[in-house]
This record gives sequence, structure tokens and C-alpha cells, in this order.
Amino acid sequence: MHDGHPSTVTAAVWLFGYGSLIYKVDFEFLERRPAQLHGWARRFWQGSHDHRGTPDAPGRVATLVREPGAVCRGVAYRITPSVFTHLDHREKNGYVRMADTVEFDDGSRASCVVYVADPGNEAWLGPASDRSIAEHIAASRGPSGSNREYLLRLAQALRELDAHDPHVFDLERALLDRSRR
Repeated sequence: MHDGHPSTVTAAVWLFGYGSLIYKVDFEFLERRPAQLHGWARRFWQGSHDHRGTPDAPGRVATLVREPGAVCRGVAYRITPSVFTHLDHREKNGYVRMADTVEFDDGSRASCVVYVADPGNEAWLGPASDRSIAEHIAASRGPSGSNREYLLRLAQALRELDAHDPHVFDLERALLDRSRR
């Protein structure tokens, strides 16, 4: 029966998290499941002027880049659309929402939303050597804390997901080697 009033039930959507959304869950969700995206690789090629750096000294944070055959492991959250108000503010520094398909551990798939910063955005830093990126990360700090913490927490969260990410783990090793010198 329809009474003429807008429905109070809002359809939930899946959100795929591959960076800080894995370990810093400051939003409400209905369900959380390990998942992966195909055809994308996680890279520390995006600048962070607002969280892990400043406008004058941006940090480096994760984004996704298209890579045939790549698989990016992360976490999918089932959320209501109202959560996007918070997430759009959190992911404002060059990220845009994109639609894709997430795959869960049981092999099932679902449409999802994922925040991606593409090379055309104003905060893009692009590729560099592991050592150069690690040096950059070691020197960066912003309102959300050190860039070092971001990388180390992401690496730990990926291990907890049993996710092998050579880019992240190579950066972690370069950062820790730098600290030992």
C-alpha cells in the first residue's frame, strides 16, 4: 500500500575501500565484507593536501590505477546513500566516485561505488621510485596525522585481510629501511 509519502526505506549500496577506508571506519555501515576489484592496482600516486600533508607539502596516499590483470584486495561496506555526504567530504582532495563491480570471497559479485583519483586531478603526484615515495611519506604530516602512519596502518590492515600488495609492502620496507639508517 502506498500512502503518498516518500519511502523511508533507502536502498543500500556497496562501497569498496582500498586505503584508509579499510582501517579508519568513521562512518555507519550495514555490512562489511572482504572483497576485491579486478583490473585495478593500488598505488601511492595521489597527493594529500588535506589529511596526510598540507597544501605546501602534500603527503602521498593511495589511489587506484587501471592495470590489466591486476586484483586489488580491500573491504566492501554496504551503506545507505546518506553516508556519501561524509565520505564525499573525506575523499574530496581529487577523488571522484566511480561505479564498478566488487567480487566477494564466495565468488559472488555486486555493483559498487569506489573513490578514485585519476591522473587529471589537481593533487596527482604520479609514479616515482619506491625510495623516493618512502622519503616523501617519511617527511609528510597533516591534520589527520603522519603520512608514515597511513602507510604502516594500511600495510597492517592488508596483512589482516591476507592481501598481498607488492607496491604497499615494498614502500613499507623502504620506509622502515630509511628509519634504520
